[in-house]
Amino acid sequence: MEDASFNLTRREFARGSAAAILGSTGVAGKLAGLDSDAKVSGEVTVEVSANATPFNRMIFGQFLEHFHRQVYGGVFEPGSPLADKNGFRTDVIDALRELRVPIVRWPGGCFASAYHWRDGVGHDREPSFDKAWGVEDPNTFGTDEFVQWCRLVGCEPYICTNAGTGTQEEMSDWVEYCNLKDKGRNARLRKKNGSEEPFNVRYWSIGNENYLGGEIGAKTVDEWAPLVRESAKMMRAVDSNLKILAAATVTGNWTPPMLKSAGRYLDYISIHYYWDALWQHGTHPSNYLKCMVAGPVPEQHIVQAVDLLNQNGFGDKIKIAFDEWNLRGWHHPGFPGGGANQLGMIQERDENDLNETYTMADAIFTASFLNGCLRQAKYVHMACMAPVVNARGPLFVHPKGVVRRTTFHVMKMYSDLLLPNVLSSQVSSDLLHVDKDTVPVIDAVVTRSDDQKRLAVALINRHPQTAARLKLTLGNTVIPTGARVTILSGDSSDAYNDVALPDRVVPETRALMLSDGQIELPPHSVAIAQFGS
Repeated sequence: MEDASFNLTRREFARGSAAAILGSTGVAGKLAGLDSDAKVSGEVTVEVSANATPFNRMIFGQFLEHFHRQVYGGVFEPGSPLADKNGFRTDVIDALRELRVPIVRWPGGCFASAYHWRDGVGHDREPSFDKAWGVEDPNTFGTDEFVQWCRLVGCEPYICTNAGTGTQEEMSDWVEYCNLKDKGRNARLRKKNGSEEPFNVRYWSIGNENYLGGEIGAKTVDEWAPLVRESAKMMRAVDSNLKILAAATVTGNWTPPMLKSAGRYLDYISIHYYWDALWQHGTHPSNYLKCMVAGPVPEQHIVQAVDLLNQNGFGDKIKIAFDEWNLRGWHHPGFPGGGANQLGMIQERDENDLNETYTMADAIFTASFLNGCLRQAKYVHMACMAPVVNARGPLFVHPKGVVRRTTFHVMKMYSDLLLPNVLSSQVSSDLLHVDKDTVPVIDAVVTRSDDQKRLAVALINRHPQTAARLKLTLGNTVIPTGARVTILSGDSSDAYNDVALPDRVVPETRALMLSDGQIELPPHSVAIAQFGS
């Protein structure tokens, strides 16, 4: 019998979850007990010699979907003076190399639930109607192009299969096309198409948000578990070395039957979330203070997922992939498909590309999300920001170049400056009062080098107007010398980068002056302090 709690449209899902967290975007919020001359304070306490948890760099992953200008006019633009002979935008590739992206999930997203991979391979491809987004896809960017692009970027390709209108056999045939050397008609098809050697795609997801009623090919609880089980079995029959994920929720009764039936075939559960529901109203993003309230919530979802796995006996066997996430939901009125096309709503998706949306609020939320993943590093082994270019992505691509948004700089700081092991720490902080909600002004994560000689501390000051004074206590360890700090802030909490001002918000690195172990953070800032030579 169908579970009514999951027979939801995407809009209803947002209204019942993300909107409940952020509330009305029209309320400015208020700061209780804090004025512009004060300094908020907090303390981070950590035992440097304690055991640490290595984190998986795949939490810095990204996501690419055939939605609006992500693929065509984003990463792929044949004929552009900035594209190579194969149509790949080289400036985008260079920027993503700079970001050191470890993995990219493709082709969706909602697009995947009606995508048939054979439409996008071979020399004689025909355009097809995209049932999710209501446009025609030329199919000129398919599996071969995606894998080639990933190799140029230097990231692992991660393919999301069609568990909506597709079949178990279609999924396993796709694995055959990508990974078998010379056995089977699909491997021979790949060779005929010009790729002699296998692509060796390791990461595969079964489905995308099939629990939502608005998803093409949505499934009931009773349908989902056997579909995942049989799909995973067939995919592993082709290649036993795959890492397989399956769409899951962190609450309700959707996931437990799947784990019971198919858990032994899975490596990850795939969870998704957006916290500012803009599906229908893209021009009214939540303000800075409301976004700060949402900052700690992703970690709460992770803890729910951990509890769910433990309750069903898979706590030490299946990892968590937060493989589609962003602060702000994509604007797509008329979803799914033809409604948007018939009502002339396609152009409204341009609102996703308004750079003024992506301010220090987005940067600080991104840091908050990553801090949550790092604290839960034992369980979270992948996260994919959605998407990587245009729409809500960290990189805005236009005909003459790229703009690195505030979120790009946060991702780069975390990717480049943090050390590989996470130490358990205690953070105390003054509170930021926003209407009836409160959120700690300061957040922090402490990382350590393998040789235990260096520390890197990720720090957040959520207060929009007031500097924060943070005391760092390292137990009996003297704070190492040679300290420096890299700070991302801006001239206001609403500062953003755009084509006209691409470097309005950029990180600055300087020597870190400590007084009695205290660090001062500017308002609305993300910082990484590095200690030791």
